Amino acid sequence: MEWKYLLSNKRFGQESWTGDRDKARSDFQRDYDRLIFSSPFRRLQNKTQVFPLPGSVFVHNRLTHSLEVASVARSMANIFLNTLEEKNPNLIKEVPLINEVGNIVAAAALAHDLGNPAFGHSGEAAISRYFTDGDGRVYQKDMNESQWHDLINFEGNANAIRILTHPLKGKGNDAYALTYSTLASIAKYPCASIAGKQKGLLHRKKYGFFQSEEESFQRIAAELRLEKEENEFLIYKRHPLVYLVEAADDICYSIIDLEDAHRLKILSYEEVKSYLLPFANSKTIEDRLKNDYEDDDAKIGLLRAKAINTLTNTCAVIFYREQESLLNGTLNSSLTDLIPEPYFSAWKAVEKVSIDRIYNFSSVIQKEVAGYKIMAGLLEEFVPALIHNNTHYYKKLVKLIPKQYHTDLTDIYSRTQSVLDFVSGMTDLYAVDLYRNIKGICFPSET
Repeated sequence: MEWKYLLSNKRFGQESWTGDRDKARSDFQRDYDRLIFSSPFRRLQNKTQVFPLPGSVFVHNRLTHSLEVASVARSMANIFLNTLEEKNPNLIKEVPLINEVGNIVAAAALAHDLGNPAFGHSGEAAISRYFTDGDGRVYQKDMNESQWHDLINFEGNANAIRILTHPLKGKGNDAYALTYSTLASIAKYPCASIAGKQKGLLHRKKYGFFQSEEESFQRIAAELRLEKEENEFLIYKRHPLVYLVEAADDICYSIIDLEDAHRLKILSYEEVKSYLLPFANSKTIEDRLKNDYEDDDAKIGLLRAKAINTLTNTCAVIFYREQESLLNGTLNSSLTDLIPEPYFSAWKAVEKVSIDRIYNFSSVIQKEVAGYKIMAGLLEEFVPALIHNNTHYYKKLVKLIPKQYHTDLTDIYSRTQSVLDFVSGMTDLYAVDLYRNIKGICFPSET
């Protein structure tokens, strides 16, 4: 693959547009701005990052997480660009758009979680289980194998691509019209769902687009000349900028989850300090913590900033070093997997404590289970209602689905996807309230 093709400002849905360029903003800055002002992005403020509905204590949600990922991704891209200017200035002259890599990855980072349903990974699992073990099993006979795989392995990453390329009813056919390069930089696993469960290459862990968006992604891949892998299923090699978005995501949630765990008193100050201090890379940090700060939250904030800075610079260096394997599509590791010692051992220690103490904390699990039941309960009501719409009750339920999520297509796969568009877009609080109301647990208020 080549940078001169990988970087394109062609807009999805506006391929034939020939109007004047915005002189104040580049095309990729416009991608960022469009996402910031979009409804799916705003809804991330009430979607779980790790701790569902935490109450009065402020912890990160999907929106604050995405903003932080965008900041880190842009920094890594700019460090990479500075290295290029020093060591390979000819590439910058040959490919002027490479100056925009910071804006591209920042926009992609804003969008990377747009497709995640309420209640985090529990929401994804609940959607999948409705079709594997719940009432949704009856619809398998009405779909082909590839369509069925989309549903039984519901994937937020693929859903983000759908949100940004699929025209919703009454919303126009080019509501986002993001550039091809930004869209490709979101696709962490650029393959079809039926290939997503294969073992082997990194990006086959999951998948990047539904069958309904396969043709759209093929258009993007063809424009950017992403290479296909030799396989019976549709699998592309990753766009190199995906690695920066992924690394920024890994860094932010791993380090900042420690900070949130401290705020929620899951981990003590001394524990969090012990995990972050190895990344501080400063001889004076202990003195600063002792003499300049009294507040433990402020101390953790300093350590978090130092850790993110160290990891950001480290991953940017790795990204530059691995240019050949990135462009050949042969790098089968994330950038964080290639972090050198002494940081790698410290990184693995953070990963272990996050799994052992944070993600499996009792209140986190309880709320995840509750969210699981809520998402499953909503599907039990709305999927058969929109598919059949043949009883008084179903007709009433269908009226609760906003018009933008309706479809004129009559096949079961398309109608099911319309429900998933609706349910996966809900915030945690909206899902809870709607579940209570339609299940009769509480009576809807007038407000």
